[in-house]
Amino acid sequence: MDAIAFLIDFILHVDKHLEAFVVTYGLWVYALLFLIVFVETGLVVMPFLPGDSLLFIVGALCGAGMMEFTPAVAVLLAAAMLGDQCNYSIGRWFGPRVFQWESSRWFNRRAFDQAHAFYERYGGITIVLARFMPFIRTFAPFVAGVAEMSRAKFTAYNIGGAVLWVLGITSAGLFFGNLAFVREHLDKIIWGLILVPGLIALFGAWRGSRKAKAA
Repeated sequence: MDAIAFLIDFILHVDKHLEAFVVTYGLWVYALLFLIVFVETGLVVMPFLPGDSLLFIVGALCGAGMMEFTPAVAVLLAAAMLGDQCNYSIGRWFGPRVFQWESSRWFNRRAFDQAHAFYERYGGITIVLARFMPFIRTFAPFVAGVAEMSRAKFTAYNIGGAVLWVLGITSAGLFFGNLAFVREHLDKIIWGLILVPGLIALFGAWRGSRKAKAA
């Protein structure tokens, strides 16, 4: 329970925890950043780790002179790209085994066939947009692997999505993270970065399910 409480506190107050880590451990913060982003994007069982808020705070700390922007971005890019590749590979390993199963209580063959068709047609843009949606960005590369999206296509969109995600949000933190208004309302901004993309994803899934039922 103590570990869960600490994790929740870390997610909601990532600015304070990350700043304290920089002060205490210095350059080891880059290893911590790599670990968090790689695990969040690379292991399908860890979708709840901070992503967007972490990138924003990293940018803000760079703007305050506590971290170097270029090394931080390089580490985050590497973690994001390698994490998605790892997640995709795990899904790819499961894919051939899953598609051999018959429809049952635990597996819906028709749903997986639809996922395969979807990723053949929209997989690229899905991988890019998923970067900006908590939980979705953890599952999207895994499903892409299960649905047997080609590795070359996945890798291209993985790299493009990682660049947009990491550079976009860390740059926002760099330029706006130390403004007085932002500092005063940082807790609300972190909540927004966690909840708003998630609500958009849920709304999209709800609309998709309604259209599927109608069809």
